[in-house]
Formats: sequence, C-alpha cells, structure tokens
Amino acid sequence: MSTSTIAVVRIPSSEFALSDTFERYPDVEFDIERLVARDSDSAMPFMWARGSNLDAVEDALREDSSVAELEVLANLGDERLYRMSWVAHIRLVIHILLEEEGTILDAHGRGGNWRLRIMFPERDSLSATYDFCSEHGLSFEVEKVYDMNESARAGRFGLSEEQFDALTTAAEHGYFQVPRGVTAEELGEMLGITHQSLSERLRRGQENLIRSTLLIDDPDVE
Repeated sequence: MSTSTIAVVRIPSSEFALSDTFERYPDVEFDIERLVARDSDSAMPFMWARGSNLDAVEDALREDSSVAELEVLANLGDERLYRMSWVAHIRLVIHILLEEEGTILDAHGRGGNWRLRIMFPERDSLSATYDFCSEHGLSFEVEKVYDMNESARAGRFGLSEEQFDALTTAAEHGYFQVPRGVTAEELGEMLGITHQSLSERLRRGQENLIRSTLLIDDPDVE
C-alpha cells in the first residue's frame, strides 16, 4: 500500500495566481486555507489577506487578471478572508489537484514567493509534478519532503508562520494557564495584531495542530 507524501515547495509569485496584485503591493501577505479545482479552467481558494491599506489591496485583487470572482467572507481590520475564483496562472494548481489528485494543505504568499504544503497520494505523484513543471518551464523548488507517517515529527505540524508565532508566544507568556498570565489584548500587542485577529490565529492554529498530530493516522479523517 502506497504512503501519501507531503512536500513543501516554493514558487515565484510571477508564475502563480495574483501576480498582478503582488506586483502592485509586494508587502501584502496571503494565506490560503483551502484550494479546490472547480474544473480544468478554474480554481476556488479561501484566502486570508494581511497588510496595510487592505482597501487598496482589495481593489487590486478585483482588477487582477487571474481573479474572476471575489467575495469578502470576514473583515477583521488588519486581515480579511476572501473566497475567489482563479482563472489564470493556475496550470500547476490544476495539474496537482486534478491530474495527480493531490491536496494543497496550505499556501503562504509573501515577498514575491508562494510557499505551498502539498499532500500527494504517493511519491511518484510528486515526481510527475516536478517533471510537469520542467516540461512547461515552471519553477518548482522542493524545500522538504516527508511521508505521511513522518508528518507528526516534521516541520511545524501544518502551522503557518503566524499561527506558530501566536501559539508559541501565547504558551511562553502563560496565556493557556489558569489564571491567564497575559490577556488577549496584551498578547495581541506583543504580536502587533488586534485581539480579534489573535483569537482567529489561535483557533486556526490549534485546529491545524490537532489535524497534523492527533488525527494524522486516522483513516477516516479526510
């Protein structure tokens, strides 16, 4: 029985969706929580945007050549959650999701690059994706590869950098103790975010941590 493989890869933003927006606002950060293929021509991500002047960034997203649809699902001030439809610069995404039956577990866009964590049904699917990129002139820098049964011991257990920082800072300052060693407002100030944003990062981080550790070997969990 084949073992699923998880790969962490880096892709330049110029070869991925939202390249127009990144060109106009290189300091914005994007975190994709879910990305599915609608068909062979479009993909639908659920994505967080973080940064200053998000009103202008949102205008850029609506004008981006890769974006056909955009809906705001949550507005927390310094970060917003969107549901989109991508229709350009998604050849690699479609190949991973449809041809190789892979799953993009999460993706982080920042500083001109995208960092994706992808689960392939087997190691050969990763090799096929690498070959696909080579044949089509696409960049595909593999940073790390590990089998599913190693995933609980590898990397940061599926956490984004922001979730990792929020959880570790909270633990270090006694946020999870009874009584709390620090308030949500104080912890948010340490991280430079609102306490509402902190609460959301902690919630998502705890969920990712549980799914990557306690549920990782459960065959009934999708």
